[in-house]
Amino acid sequence: MQLPSTDLLEKINKQSQSKIYDWSYQKFLQAGFNSEWSHTINSLFLLLIVIIILLTIDFITRKVVLTLVTRFITRSKNVIDDHLIKNKTLKYISHFIPLFIAQQISPIIFLGFPNWLKAINKGIEVLLVLIIMAIIHSALKIIRDILKSRKSFADKPLESYLQVAQIVLICIGGTIIFSILTGISPKTFLVSLGAASAVLILVFKDTILGFVASISVSANDSIRVGDWIEMPKHNADGSVIEINLNNVKVQNFDKTITTIPTHTLLIDSFKNYRGMQTSGGRRIKRAINIKISTIRFMTEEEIMDLEKIKLLKPFIEQRRLEINEYNIKSQADQTMPVNGRKMTNIGLFRAYITAYIRQNPNMHKEMISMVRQMDPTEHGVPLEIYVFTNDTRFEIYEGIRSDLFDHLFAAITFFKLEVFESPASDDLRNLRIKIDQEK
Repeated sequence: MQLPSTDLLEKINKQSQSKIYDWSYQKFLQAGFNSEWSHTINSLFLLLIVIIILLTIDFITRKVVLTLVTRFITRSKNVIDDHLIKNKTLKYISHFIPLFIAQQISPIIFLGFPNWLKAINKGIEVLLVLIIMAIIHSALKIIRDILKSRKSFADKPLESYLQVAQIVLICIGGTIIFSILTGISPKTFLVSLGAASAVLILVFKDTILGFVASISVSANDSIRVGDWIEMPKHNADGSVIEINLNNVKVQNFDKTITTIPTHTLLIDSFKNYRGMQTSGGRRIKRAINIKISTIRFMTEEEIMDLEKIKLLKPFIEQRRLEINEYNIKSQADQTMPVNGRKMTNIGLFRAYITAYIRQNPNMHKEMISMVRQMDPTEHGVPLEIYVFTNDTRFEIYEGIRSDLFDHLFAAITFFKLEVFESPASDDLRNLRIKIDQEK
């Protein structure tokens, strides 16, 4: 530590207007210290006293004042002021008071030590900038939380906007701090920073891409918080729980979390089920494979038995009139079944499924509802049911779909049809036994 000269001390003593400093300085002189050491020890002593005072003020502000304010806020019916506690705004403001006091009394403490005073003032100014940045950041969080509580903003990527504001705040604060520490004007610093823009773009590439993607996603309304999305490339299949500057968090149906880089939403394709959820209907598209060898014409006795089915009776009566009228006009030879028109078991089953779906209260009446026969394959003739349920909730939808096919699988035997199944071990075993018996 470089001690001040005797001439400087005499000048300081003459110009000093601080009674506290003069009083303590005289006490150290009376204790037997010379002028130089009395000045140095006096400054260090006062520094220690001030630090203790500032810590005490900070403690009182945080523990006493904040406690009283917190109690008042918690009793208030206004929910907006609760965010002041949640985001620590009052805590950051309480730190501002001791720093302001330190800035005012530091010239008294470090009287005669201009280098120390300059360095400490810079440190206090830097801390003040950091506290102001923290207060502004906390205020931005309060705005975010308030907007989240409103329905019109609940599904917007507010985290992305907050992070952009944080980046701007850090850039401004960093520029001011650099200017304080170096004495260079912010304008000069920004001009020199432009030369390093290429490096900055490379370093913050993902952040810049995420920022552009966040704006595009928000502008196009392609994804919102709460949307059910499916992105097989990233093994994502679930609800969006957070959209921020760098990534999108998706909670899958197995409760795992998949993190997707935000900029990939502009590059890779994904499926958003929001349209299905808002439409009020969810599609069922599943086929029953009919064994081709069981498809045949129905006899009149079999048709009369099926006519006992309430849902099918109007169709059979109408179709019987149409068939009889056609066969009479065409003078078809009824001794050969393929002559003229006749009812088939698969046709009647298809008509029954259509009637059953139309009267099902769980099906959406204003959306497509049809039963169609697909191209036959090695697994039989697919009879596809293409309908929409009137409830889009996952668990309700699965229950409706299961109930529908439970009924159809049980009803198919009444139409003398069989569902195609690959041979099981019992089928092969029975076939072998039958072959052995025939030998």
